[in-house]
Amino acid sequence: MKKTNDEPIKDILKQFVKDYRHKPKMNKAKIVGMWEDIMGKTIAGYTRELQVHQGKLYIYIDSSPLRQELSFSKEKIKQLINEELKEDFIKEVIIR
Repeated sequence: MKKTNDEPIKDILKQFVKDYRHKPKMNKAKIVGMWEDIMGKTIAGYTRELQVHQGKLYIYIDSSPLRQELSFSKEKIKQLINEELKEDFIKEVIIR
């Protein structure tokens, strides 16, 4: 009887991402893609840039009053993003 290497493509892709350390890049792309859905159209409109580096999410906001208001919601933002990613990826949120 002939043996096969049948594995679901989902499992192969997960192993590829793990082996080649693409997970942080993929998570950053997911965060950027879901930013408007999580934070809303208005906040996304004032967001100039999102960066992820070593578990820290850097959010660059064009509006000073909005920046100040979001600084009170850092933990909530972190929680929402980690829930969407289904893992504890973001350790800290920094708003600039």
